[in-house]
Parts: sequence; C-alpha cells; structure tokens
Amino acid sequence: MKKERVGILTGGGDCAGLNPAIKWATKGLLDEELCRGCGRKFEVVGIRNGWGGLLNYNPGKNGADPDNIQPLDAAMVRTWDRLGGTNLYSSRTDPLKTPDREKKTIENIEKLKLDAIIAIGGEDTQSVSHALVQRGIPVVGIPKTIDKDLMGTDYSLGFATAVEVIMQEIGRLRTTAGSHKRIFVVETMGRHAGHLSLQGGIAGGACMILIPEVVFDINRVLQIMENRKKNGARYDILVVAEGALEKKRGEFKDTDKHLDVDFGHVTLGGVAKFISNSIAKEKFAEVRSVSLSHLQRGGEPSQVDVRMGRAFGLAAAELVIQRKYGNMVNLRNNLISFVPLTDAIRKDNHGKTILNLVDVELEYDTERYIAKRQSLGMKMN
Repeated sequence: MKKERVGILTGGGDCAGLNPAIKWATKGLLDEELCRGCGRKFEVVGIRNGWGGLLNYNPGKNGADPDNIQPLDAAMVRTWDRLGGTNLYSSRTDPLKTPDREKKTIENIEKLKLDAIIAIGGEDTQSVSHALVQRGIPVVGIPKTIDKDLMGTDYSLGFATAVEVIMQEIGRLRTTAGSHKRIFVVETMGRHAGHLSLQGGIAGGACMILIPEVVFDINRVLQIMENRKKNGARYDILVVAEGALEKKRGEFKDTDKHLDVDFGHVTLGGVAKFISNSIAKEKFAEVRSVSLSHLQRGGEPSQVDVRMGRAFGLAAAELVIQRKYGNMVNLRNNLISFVPLTDAIRKDNHGKTILNLVDVELEYDTERYIAKRQSLGMKMN
C-alpha cells in the first residue's frame, strides 16, 4: 500500500504547546490501529520555517532539502512535548502574497507530493490555510495564539502557559513593589484582544487591568490609583495590554516599522511607560513600568498546553485520516471537535478578520477598569 505524505508546519510567533501538537499529530498519523480501519498509511514530514518552508523549498540532486523539510517519525518526536517553542521553527511568511509566490508554493506542494498539510497557527496562518483550501489544497488547521483571539474555538495553544508566566512575573515584581512602596505598570501582549491581560491580571492579583476592547482615560486611571494610595494601599500592580487605547492618544506604537512585511502588523508597545510617566508626574507614588514582551511566549508548556497540544494534534490526525479537510480542530464547551476554516477566518464588511474579543458586558468593569466581581454565567478560559 502506497503511503500518503502529510506535512506539518507551525506559523507565526512561537509559544508553548506547538511541540506537543506536532508530536501527537505525527504519532496519530503513524498509529497503525488508527489507520487500519480506513485502509490508509502515512508518512510525515515537518515543514520548517512555517509557510516559508514551502515557498523556499529547493531540493538538491537527492531530492532532500534539510533547511526546509524534515522527515518525522515516532522516535524523533518522542520527547518533543516537554519542550517550548517549535522544533520545526517558524516564520511570518505569506506564501500567497504575490502571484509568483502563490505559483511557486503550489508547485512545491506538488513537488513534495503532499497529500495533506496540518498547519498550526493563528489568524494569519489559518488565513493562508483557508486560501489554500479554496485552491484545492487539503489542509487541516490547529489553533495557536497566546492572544486567544481566533474565532471558532474556546482555546488556542499557548494561552494557559502565557497566563501562568504573567502570574509568576507579577509575583516576582510584587516583592519589590511591596519592599519599596511602588506601583508597577506591567505591559502584556494583546494587540486587539484583552484575554491575556485580563486573565493574567486576575491570576496575578492586579488592582487595575486595561484591555484593548475598552478605551481608557488616563485621568480616570490617575484618579483611581491616587485614591487607592490615599486609602492605604502600600503598593499596587497595574496590568495593561500592549494594544490598549487611551482616550486622547489612541494606539501606542513602539516603532513606525512593521513587525512583518508580509502581514503588515505594526509593532505595538509603550502604553505601560506612558501610564508610568503620567503617574510619576502626579508625584503621589514611586512608579516603574515593565514590558513582559517575549517572556510570555517562552519556556516549557504548562500541563494545560501539553494536554491541549496532544488533544489538538490527535484530532488533526483524525481529520486527515477521515479526509475531513478544510477544517480547524477546536475546543467548544469542553469538547474537542472541529469547525470549517471559514468559521475561524470570517471577514467583516471592511474585509478585516473578525476576532474573538473579551465579552466586556459579562467580564469587565468599565468604570473601575478591573474584571467584574461577578461570575455566575461566565465561561471560564
């Protein structure tokens, strides 16, 4: 029986949970018991550097291209679920950005004789997955984004580990804040969605949390913080998402340069420093700002991301085995399932991808800039 070839890739920013998903997608596809019932056999290759591996595939005389393609087997991936990041590497490459790129990518898929692709990534990665499906390429998606802003799923790989990192780092800052009677303003990731700052702030015991979904007024922030100081607060921790918008200033850009030329994301940052400077000018407390930046992406996966990586990887393998292409595995109401990629990558009337945002009415107090102190009927992240 001829073996069908499946390629696995990771796109976009790295995070915890990717390697567990790669491991279990590979093991699922190579599991004889799973495949026996459908009369199919598979071989698995890792596509290095995200979609860039397909775009830049350039085999030598022997047909190999170790810079972009890596054969995978059960023995190789055995310990991968213990590791953070992605052993297949990643990139922010759009292989369909130009007609020439598109032509080359599809030609390389044919050269590699790929019968299916499993793409692990967020909005940008799954947008490419969806576009390739529309061009007749069999693709299955696995959701990954620490921002947890991808539609169609209640969970995305990397989120739980990132929340845990935020909690741990706030805990470390708290000892210094308490020792020196300081306010610390902690900046987290979160371009459009505030799930990470909100849940990280809750876990870390922050006194104030600012999210992109609600425009904040710096004067209101100063009033709340000064009142806390007058009421006896010895120190405070304020958490703010990088994408939080101030009433007069709007978005805070770290640089005029783009984070990536392919998908056009501008680097955000500086909102924590702005708030810190504003508090310092009022002179009611000593204050420092800290950007957690890529600390949130790094390190070993938490038990949640190890287990979710396993569940999503196996589910993706099952979809391939069952030829259910054009879908993304997901978590819905605590069940592992799948949705069409069209549901994950929906566009609004302006052509922008609709994102999974914080339910402000249910989860956020817009007056006190903090998580609501009610939980009946609230879905846990």
